[in-house]
Amino acid sequence: MSYMMPHTVFTGLLLAFCLLLSPGPGLLAQSPPTPNIVLIVADDLGYGELSCQGNPQIPTPHIDSLARDGIRFTQGYVTAPFCSASRAGLLSGRYQTRFGYEFNPTGHRNEDPAAGLPPSEKTLADVLRGAGYTTALIGKWHLGGTARYNPMRRGFDEFFGFLHEGHYFVPPPWDGVTTMLRKQVLPPGAEGERWTSADGKSIYSSHMGGNEPDYDADNPICRAGQPVVENEYFTDALTREAVDFIDRNQDRPFFLYLPYNAVHSPLQGADRWMEKFAHIEDIHRRIFAAMLGNLDESIGQVLKKLRAEGLEENTLVFFISDNGGPTRELTSSNLPLRGGKGGLYEGGTRVPFLMRWTGTLPAGLVYKNPVISLDIYATAASLVRAPLPKGVKLDGVDLMPYLTGERKSRPHDRLFWRVGNKAAIRAGDWKLVKSPGRNEPKDWQLYNLAEDIAEENDLAKSNPEKAAELLAAWEKLNAEMIDPVWSPK
Repeated sequence: MSYMMPHTVFTGLLLAFCLLLSPGPGLLAQSPPTPNIVLIVADDLGYGELSCQGNPQIPTPHIDSLARDGIRFTQGYVTAPFCSASRAGLLSGRYQTRFGYEFNPTGHRNEDPAAGLPPSEKTLADVLRGAGYTTALIGKWHLGGTARYNPMRRGFDEFFGFLHEGHYFVPPPWDGVTTMLRKQVLPPGAEGERWTSADGKSIYSSHMGGNEPDYDADNPICRAGQPVVENEYFTDALTREAVDFIDRNQDRPFFLYLPYNAVHSPLQGADRWMEKFAHIEDIHRRIFAAMLGNLDESIGQVLKKLRAEGLEENTLVFFISDNGGPTRELTSSNLPLRGGKGGLYEGGTRVPFLMRWTGTLPAGLVYKNPVISLDIYATAASLVRAPLPKGVKLDGVDLMPYLTGERKSRPHDRLFWRVGNKAAIRAGDWKLVKSPGRNEPKDWQLYNLAEDIAEENDLAKSNPEKAAELLAAWEKLNAEMIDPVWSPK
């Protein structure tokens, strides 16, 4: 005798079976997130310049908002004290000395076929594009000026910017700005180290002992691989392009790498911002303030766009400087740290470092354990579960469990630096450093950063055991690195 199940009973059982196979609310919450990722890099911004870092002279409310609504790292580091090598570490997630990229190509050296991020290194853009992200670089590249290194060949779907180390902010004859340039020899009649034009719009300074680099030579502003004419003040132009990229890609996960060239030289302050900071008497400092104020407003426009499109809670934003400030050149302050750009004291490698993911990360957290720019790659790749290149070991760590409180330990036991004859290692609160340069000693020095953030009290002679321990640790790490594959000499 056959039996036919009533239709209502069959439907109910089928629904129950489907519910068993479907993920419940708890499982849905554990699905891997695919946040948009915006990585903003300031150029040559000192540790002590932002309002949120304690400097009241130049308001930076929009950058500060990332600290207010997100996380400020008080001990955030980069892997090198100057532009190119630092960016190589940032975009590869590995100490650049692992692949022999140690120095800083400038001027015509950007055209050296050996000078650039090796194609064997997969960039963060490569990895995120492999996970389905749309990627863009808007700004400064400085990781190779020849065809094989073009950002369009390094994981970026879009590129607007320039390839070398710097660029003028407006085209000649530099209308709408006040410009301060380095000159080895000043015009006749100059008094002291400065000469000012009759209209006050051009200032020459001999305080650095040389001429302003030829930034724009063989270094056009490009869209993709083609040169374009850009008349807007370049910080504003980059912001325009960034906002447009967000507008066009808000319906898909995107990675926006936004490395501004502000506040890097040449010093050019837009008229509107020069008027705002007219109360700053020193014209050198006033131009710098105008550039930083302009940068802050631009970053505010990018953040406003994310908010206006409802993307704020689905966008992880990083802000970092590529290295410490060159104080003599720009006035960019690294206080209370010692040294600056080019050296391995704290002022060269400890930088402003902010991170915001509204609704996911705590707001207003001040994180005091050391982190490094390498962690940005590792964090982003881990978040989207992006497959890494075979055999590649990252030097950064995923910061998320440390920031959510899941892990209480320090993210890093050791941090390593090597730049030619300069070297450093940090282990816990101890730092061993050798950074010969202008009026600096040539020997290894030892500092306890918890007690001596300004690196004033060298303990190498009074604590030789600790110095020897750190030197052995540095040498062990250094043995994993390779010799430079390119040098400016």
